[in-house]
Amino acid sequence: MEEVLQCEIDEQLGYEKHQRRSDGPSNYRNGATKRKLKTSFGEVEVSVPRDRNGSYEPQISDKYQRNMDGLEEKIQSLYAHGMSTRDIQEQVKDLYNIEISSELVSKISEKIMPQVNEWQGRPLEAYYPFIFMDAIHYKIRDNHQIISKAAYVVLGINIEGNKEILGSWVGGNESSKFWLGVLNDLKTQGVKTVNLFCVDGLTGFREAIQAVYPFAGIQRCIIHQIRSSTKYVSYKHIKEFVADLKRNGQRKTHRIQR
Repeated sequence: MEEVLQCEIDEQLGYEKHQRRSDGPSNYRNGATKRKLKTSFGEVEVSVPRDRNGSYEPQISDKYQRNMDGLEEKIQSLYAHGMSTRDIQEQVKDLYNIEISSELVSKISEKIMPQVNEWQGRPLEAYYPFIFMDAIHYKIRDNHQIISKAAYVVLGINIEGNKEILGSWVGGNESSKFWLGVLNDLKTQGVKTVNLFCVDGLTGFREAIQAVYPFAGIQRCIIHQIRSSTKYVSYKHIKEFVADLKRNGQRKTHRIQR
């Protein structure tokens, strides 16, 4: 929210914070006012910037607006779904009756991306017992065309047994060469030891893992194994077949535990 408000006052004053101007602007920033807003994460305190002339009025949250539930993530969500800045402008107008310019939407997204990149390159734990690697495929609109994209997600289980998204990478096609780059990124971020990788049956996946983590175990994802097995089963028998697989898997697990 504070990034959005800073973008707003930048646009109204005509220059960014700390930017020097030869023409000498007639209006300047003048600190900030604390304001409490109700959001989807509960009540939060936000610093609302002020200008010396008192002419700046926030578009996203004016003096009488105190309930911004969901708006702080709406612009980011629409942008992430591939909508154009003008489409987002119209959506915000329809949903909240707030006029924002397409240029402001662009500035907001530009402010957010450095934070995303910082998260993507953050230091990680040195040891993860388990790491799951897979891709989520989805459709987005790009230049008025619907195209397929894949978000490559790495999910780690830490020593406390909690799930942690280690990172996500957006690309076009899944390949062992791409995953090799992802594994090298994890190594650079500090992941030194992994007990077991759980992956699908992508050709070259095993070689990519062994090249970066030679002592880690590799297991084929159970879901992918089931999907591969059901390809050879008649549709009317799949439900019974999967139930039988589950029973056999439970018996095997019980024997291992004993």
